[in-house]
Amino acid sequence: MTGPARFVSSLRSSLNDRAHTPVVERADTPVVERAQRDETLRGRGRPGTVAAVDLGATSGRVIVGRVGPGTLETTTVARFPNEPVHTGDGLHWNLLGMYGAVLAGLRSAVAAHADPDDRVRSIGVDSWAVDYGLLRGARGGPGGRLLGEPFHYRDERTARGVAAVHARVPQAELYDRTGLQFLPFNTLYQWAADDPAVLEIADTALLIPDLIAYWLTGVARAEQTNASTTGLLRWADRQWDLALAERVGIPARLLPDLIAPGERLGTLHAPAATAVGLAAGAEVPVTAVGSHDTASAVVAVPMETGAAAYISCGTWGLVGVEVERPILTAEARAANFTNEGGVDGRVRLLHNVMGLWLLSEAVRGWERRDAAGAAGGAVHPIDLSALLDAAAEVPASAVPVFDVNDPRFLPPGDMPARIAEWCAEHGVAAPRTRAEFTRSIVESLAQAFAEAAQRAGRLGGVDVRTIHVVGGGALNALLCQRTADRSGLPVLAGPVEATALGNVLVQARAAGLVSGDLESLRGLVARTHPPRRFDPRP
Repeated sequence: MTGPARFVSSLRSSLNDRAHTPVVERADTPVVERAQRDETLRGRGRPGTVAAVDLGATSGRVIVGRVGPGTLETTTVARFPNEPVHTGDGLHWNLLGMYGAVLAGLRSAVAAHADPDDRVRSIGVDSWAVDYGLLRGARGGPGGRLLGEPFHYRDERTARGVAAVHARVPQAELYDRTGLQFLPFNTLYQWAADDPAVLEIADTALLIPDLIAYWLTGVARAEQTNASTTGLLRWADRQWDLALAERVGIPARLLPDLIAPGERLGTLHAPAATAVGLAAGAEVPVTAVGSHDTASAVVAVPMETGAAAYISCGTWGLVGVEVERPILTAEARAANFTNEGGVDGRVRLLHNVMGLWLLSEAVRGWERRDAAGAAGGAVHPIDLSALLDAAAEVPASAVPVFDVNDPRFLPPGDMPARIAEWCAEHGVAAPRTRAEFTRSIVESLAQAFAEAAQRAGRLGGVDVRTIHVVGGGALNALLCQRTADRSGLPVLAGPVEATALGNVLVQARAAGLVSGDLESLRGLVARTHPPRRFDPRP
């Protein structure tokens, strides 16, 4: 499947500009040359197989990776929806349902690689950040009990957590200690909003990928890149800030021991091994990866570190640069840039942009409206190909550029009505048609991406000469082109599956299938998954 068909099937909330013909990046770029010189990735070792569990905010996947010197291939063996559930106390993830789908996907992976010479050598788990499950008894092995389905970060309870935390610790001090940007759903604020009666009986809090890994292995640990998104990890030594936890009323016992990407967490314990179809006595290790999906994605950005910005574009647009040390200046705090942990001790200096959530939620709203007027209330999916074609025909000058980071766009709801409301408040004409709304969203995202990439470079001391777009947004040719136009910089798009590739690469390096530093791994990505180039137009 290629072109618009592949684009629509893989990411219904993106746009495609068929008129643009992408150009493959030349093989003489610095990152490719480095890989070609790197003997650690050019040996004669035999490729091996690992499995990546990649959980996103709208869907999850199990992906098999085949990795070796000169080889980096992935195959999706399972894909399943991730749909939140409204209950009387708020918005939750159906994590138990997702875990069942993960086991089924891993079973498919194991069955497809039954040959002992091609067996699955490792499993790694990544997901979105900040959300968690509370457990009791998890420190003693696999029998820990989940105390309710995890809350969704878009649940409205987080507002009271913000007020509770800031009443005890000002935001400026939080930033100095943790380097984390203010987002109302950061884990710190969610913990502060939790029911005290539940916190009283809980003894462990595990972020989503750590919770899945716990169910697979019976070992409760907190992977460092995702732990850095909680608001309780000290940047001075990258350990839990227990004094801060005490000040904001979070029991220190909830915080499990940390583990770094590339370390072995454990092996599949008996129930999980049986569920995935392993033969008696067979062992498969679970390896810690960059369990925050953006951390894994950045591993697979084929960039020249000191000269590029990245945009990991999906439900969110994570825009930033990679640096060696956190940037904790007043300017970075005022710009709401965050310092999150990366693989190999790197720092991801980035800004969260609302992302393609805006378009996906707008499409859902249109579909609900269509269903309300249809006989029997039948839901008919919008013809995205037609919508995308129509949006590409709308002149950029005919639509408003709005602030995509306005808080009104965070909760689920009628996104076109909120855009129109923003336009009315700012004295600009609102879009009128679905195509115009779609084009307005793309133009607004492109402007936000361009500004954030340039600011990340200034704050981090990186001479940004190229912007890399990875994830589902890399298929959105119109968005990539408009980001290039608005930034005045070339945009290199791809790989689409950057998160899975980064997950797979960290596992493969731990298993001895490849070796080298991040630049070497990125060189392998560049050679096997060359990006598409979009040059800025006058």
